Amino acid sequence: MPAERLARDIRPPVRIAHLGLGNFFRAHQAWYTATAPDAARWGIAAFTGRSRPLATALTGQGGLYTLIVRGPDADRLEVIGSVAEAHPGDDIASWRTVLTRRELSVVTLTVTEAAYRRGRGGGLDDTDPDVRADLAAFRAGAPMVTVPGRLVAGLNARRLAYGGPIAVVCCDNLPGNGAATARVVLDFASAAEPALLPWIRDNVSFVTTMVDRITPRTTPEDVASVAAAGRPDEVPVVTEPFTEWLLEGEFPRGRPAWDAAGARFVSDVTPHELRKLLLLNGGHSLLAYAGSARGLTTIADAVTDPTCRAWLDEWWDEAVRHVPLPAAELTDYRAALLERFANPRIRHTLAQIAADGSQKIPIRVLPVLRGERAAGRPATGAIRALAAWITHLRGQGAPITDDGAQPYVDRAASPRDVLTLLAPDLAADRDLTAKLDELT
Repeated sequence: MPAERLARDIRPPVRIAHLGLGNFFRAHQAWYTATAPDAARWGIAAFTGRSRPLATALTGQGGLYTLIVRGPDADRLEVIGSVAEAHPGDDIASWRTVLTRRELSVVTLTVTEAAYRRGRGGGLDDTDPDVRADLAAFRAGAPMVTVPGRLVAGLNARRLAYGGPIAVVCCDNLPGNGAATARVVLDFASAAEPALLPWIRDNVSFVTTMVDRITPRTTPEDVASVAAAGRPDEVPVVTEPFTEWLLEGEFPRGRPAWDAAGARFVSDVTPHELRKLLLLNGGHSLLAYAGSARGLTTIADAVTDPTCRAWLDEWWDEAVRHVPLPAAELTDYRAALLERFANPRIRHTLAQIAADGSQKIPIRVLPVLRGERAAGRPATGAIRALAAWITHLRGQGAPITDDGAQPYVDRAASPRDVLTLLAPDLAADRDLTAKLDELT
């Protein structure tokens, strides 16, 4: 079969700006946009976090890329065309320009929990060196690196250009991500440009979402497989067949028909968000730390390991008590997760999932730990997940990739000291600390 380069003559007009151009965005939100029946009207100008190579590669391919939908038995290749422009994250001038376009209706985000730069109380961490630098850069009109800083810079440019209302849609694993984003944006604006605050309150809708699609890192073998199929692509994306997207909020200037592509719009995303956060993400974190300490490499390896599987069931038995959804729905969801986790052709590495544990453990594990202990139950599954993270901090299993880990690494010899820093309200629980000592 002769090779056919990914190329096109017509791109959809840009009506969405995206921050966090990476594999998950391209497997999820960009896919929903490309699959919507009105896709020809909704192009995306996507910006990376910081790096240039992905933006350069996509620009060279006209924004097109291949989505490898990897089932248990075979791959399905889809060419995704919703990315009309690709920019490096440090191109703040283009970011501001895109945000001033009157036809722009939506800003979407796919970033990590750590990228919001939140302090312990949930507001903007004004002690963060990058936040401080961005506040100075904003006043000087210089490039910025943080998500709150870039959002405020773009929104301020839109205000000054009379660009009109816009929806900000957060596509990540942070609970209550719409409200969380609004808070750090308003905090940054308050410190950088107080005159912007009333405009944001009157013109910006912060939409809360729950997103779900397992998307491992692309390997050289994946790139080769696409080329072998006759469509050379420098930056294909691998994902699973399953996908889910729930949204709650207003779109003052319209949106793509994402619902026709399978997204659901609900009045309260919280129960579904909690289901995914505790069962999928919490299960992932447990397997990442406990499984890698046992010498395992991928989620599929870990979920088929009898010991890890027993620990996962133990965790799920506790976690479901704190998800306000019907028991039958939760049972079905657990069964579906087992099938997804066990897909041997999805190479989702434990090391990838283990990153940024200091940001993930508080929202994936601590709610269950607190709830179980408040109910007088032993919370063995939750304690095991926390203990597995502590052993990870001691150097067992997956390597530590976490900018916020050092204070916990310094205390890792004492589980009680870690708990005192992580959750001071639990540090006096002697039964809990004794069990942590036992499991670490």
